[in-house]
Amino acid sequence: MVADPVAIAVVTVSDTRTETTDKSGAVLVDSLRAAGHRLVCKSIVKDDVYLLRAEISAHLANADIQAILTTGGTGFTARDNTLKAVKPLLEEEIAGFGELFRQLSYAEIGSSTIQSRVFAGLANGTIVFCLPGSPGACRTGWDRIIAEQLDSAHKPCNFVDKLKKP
Repeated sequence: MVADPVAIAVVTVSDTRTETTDKSGAVLVDSLRAAGHRLVCKSIVKDDVYLLRAEISAHLANADIQAILTTGGTGFTARDNTLKAVKPLLEEEIAGFGELFRQLSYAEIGSSTIQSRVFAGLANGTIVFCLPGSPGACRTGWDRIIAEQLDSAHKPCNFVDKLKKP
């Protein structure tokens, strides 16, 4: 359990998933709760630039949300719009997140990891992690990177001290 729980929103980006079929969102919700963080809200948003941008903008403006985890929309199809929708909202990009994720993912799925456009960044005291839409990728992102970076006890550094205080 983390010493300083973070208030988190989970957003699934999909044209087809429902609460019943959203396995990736469930992985993130279960993982953050197991770590002792607080789920503020969970939503499923169509993979549309403007709908997604509106959802993320509302979360960035919400004083109670310190982190946003998205799943889906990071590939290369015409309906993969997470990068296009979210990246312009970020004040600072965390380039190392995508680099490290793809390095870790390579061990799991080989060269197919180059088709993942995962990314992260900071805006308005909120950290945003954008993950692929598969449950395995969400587990990799959470277990191998995000869990430590949202734990104030992780040394030598983490992102908790850079987040707004709810």
